[in-house]
Amino acid sequence: MVYFRRFLYIATLLVFLLTGFLTLYYGKETFHFSGGTVPSSTTSNYHIVLIPEELDNDYWRLVEQGAHDAAQFHNVYLEYLGPKQANNDEHVKTIDMAIAGLVDGIITQGLGEEEFERLVTKAKEKLIPVVTIDTDAPNSDRAVYVGTDNYYAGFLAGKAMMNDTAGPQQVGIITGRHDAPHQKLRVQGFKDAVATEKRIKIIAIEESTITEIGAVEAAHKIVKEHPQVTAFYGTSALDGIGIAQVVKDLKAEDNLYIIAFDILPETLAYMEEGTIEATVVQFPYQMGYEAVERIIQLKKGDKLNPLQHTDTKVIYKEDLPISPAAMGGGQLP
Repeated sequence: MVYFRRFLYIATLLVFLLTGFLTLYYGKETFHFSGGTVPSSTTSNYHIVLIPEELDNDYWRLVEQGAHDAAQFHNVYLEYLGPKQANNDEHVKTIDMAIAGLVDGIITQGLGEEEFERLVTKAKEKLIPVVTIDTDAPNSDRAVYVGTDNYYAGFLAGKAMMNDTAGPQQVGIITGRHDAPHQKLRVQGFKDAVATEKRIKIIAIEESTITEIGAVEAAHKIVKEHPQVTAFYGTSALDGIGIAQVVKDLKAEDNLYIIAFDILPETLAYMEEGTIEATVVQFPYQMGYEAVERIIQLKKGDKLNPLQHTDTKVIYKEDLPISPAAMGGGQLP
């Protein structure tokens, strides 16, 4: 009986150890980068995962490019993983998988959810620093935020509209997502900037769901319900493009002012032809590059300011063309 108990104890222990080993192994395997564009996991200094809002968004591809270049320079093994389309459930699942894989650092867009905050705390307990990028989560245990001061960006947009227009303005705002913290800040910054200008009135705020077709539909809705609209402000990268399409269809380029966000090629093309008057420029390449460097500093034990704001400015047609080198600090943005 004693021998049987001893055998049962040893067998149970071996199964437990084997299960733990397989969990760790396949957790690591889940995050193997398939593109072969960064140092291998066996020769790199660190293993970092970048989790965007959505994988194939042009804006996030610029973030990825910056992170990729920093990873190559610092001999870091970088992976780019996340939802194909914006989806908070898939986003937090990817973070949980990265933690299970025991990576050295996580770069991710901040989410205003309890589950996100719980996972960031879990990562911290496992000594995995989390750097939020593009959108902060200041109430979480994230180590550092790298990205635009989104309130200030919205404020700049409001000031630009004040300076660029004369007479009464009826403004329609199109925002990526009503519940996205960074989009809320861009709207609030704009509101606060124009609050002292009685001639500027915000008449509608619609959501585009961060899609071009969503922006087109939102702009059509505003024009239909508020034919007195004279100006538009788009708070995410595709909003200005969708607004411009509607304005061109209406042949109202000379009557409607548009200020957009970011410098996607279509946005710049609409600026060149005069449909979009201005756009707020972020530096996504800079965000990606600096986020990787902050993870490395944190792993080395450096104490960092938790807010690492990247550059923001408003540009006009006369500022074009904008070279990739100018936007990327000498490299593709």
